[in-house]
Amino acid sequence: MPVGRPMETIDARFVRADVATLFGIVRDVEHWPAHLAHYRFVRFRERASDGGGLVEMSANRPFGVVHWPTWWLSEMTVDADRPAVRFRHVGGVTTGMDVEWAFAPRDGGTQVNLLHAWDGPPWPLIGLFAATQVIGPVFVHGIAERTLAGLAAVAEAAGSRPSTRRDEARA
Repeated sequence: MPVGRPMETIDARFVRADVATLFGIVRDVEHWPAHLAHYRFVRFRERASDGGGLVEMSANRPFGVVHWPTWWLSEMTVDADRPAVRFRHVGGVTTGMDVEWAFAPRDGGTQVNLLHAWDGPPWPLIGLFAATQVIGPVFVHGIAERTLAGLAAVAEAAGSRPSTRRDEARA
């Protein structure tokens, strides 16, 4: 991940679920709208063998009762060995943004860090200001913190359910 860019947001959380559970939920992006009320849709345009591919995403950034729709297109890669899920925005206002979900086992759960790094849009005079003062802190962070909290809740609920014979047969 390229770091040290003008706009960086980091959302971090300790999740009371194991890495495999949380990583599985995060990499299953097509199901995010079922878990996250602020996501409008997620769909693959192309699939890659690692579970990633070219993915189109749209989420709302709520401002009280008003919901501002956002849209972006990303190249998604999945690194099961590390584990990490990465996105490189290739369409939309945030083209050029790099995103990484990184997971580290901790006693009793997983530390997850969600990093967004970007140089900003190529808009003369206002691009850097827009990225660092509005798009990053208001939109990116506003959506990312909701996404991280929502997927963490799903992982914690999945980790707390008692296993059934069907679950054990799948393992």
